[in-house]
Amino acid sequence: MTGRSSHLARSDARDNRARILTAAREVFGERGLGAPVREVARRAGVGPATLYRHFPAKQDLVEAAFADQRHICRTVVRDALADPDPWRGFRSLIERICELHARSPGFADTFMTAFPEAADFAADRERSLAAVTELARRARRTGELRAGFVVDDLILMLTAHRGVQDLPPADRLTASRRFAAHMIEAFRALPGTEPRPPLPSAPRLRP
Repeated sequence: MTGRSSHLARSDARDNRARILTAAREVFGERGLGAPVREVARRAGVGPATLYRHFPAKQDLVEAAFADQRHICRTVVRDALADPDPWRGFRSLIERICELHARSPGFADTFMTAFPEAADFAADRERSLAAVTELARRARRTGELRAGFVVDDLILMLTAHRGVQDLPPADRLTASRRFAAHMIEAFRALPGTEPRPPLPSAPRLRP
């Protein structure tokens, strides 16, 4: 193989890998982690053999597809813990995690369900929950966070938040921000008066 043809082959391989990862984020976001790998290959415009050449196991594909989101999640948790104002850090954590999940629905599934073979995702989740436990402890000491808050409340919130995935893509982020604002208010020890973000433009349910 000549130098030029070798370069073209590497370029094609990089392009194929990028298309596969984009397709994986779309497919897993739409259909969950149970979506077949062949659907990812079809969406990417490559054959199954090409996909398996890059990602021999589904676990490899899931981990690579959401590597950036994992990094963002770790940064969000680290920033929240580093905030000298624990309640502000707690609020920021909820807002940024909700936004991350709204922008990347497939990552919400990987975080919440811990893809069975993806030990790294499970470890990330456990570290994140331990950090939230510590942040909540600090926020309770300030008197801003409800005394009865437990980390399972956050898990329940994120489970409910996955409902924004059913909205049109253009409305998801707006709905996510309003949802986060309601949850922050629910977790406050004392009622606040901060204005809510606007409602999404999706049609209202009518009787």
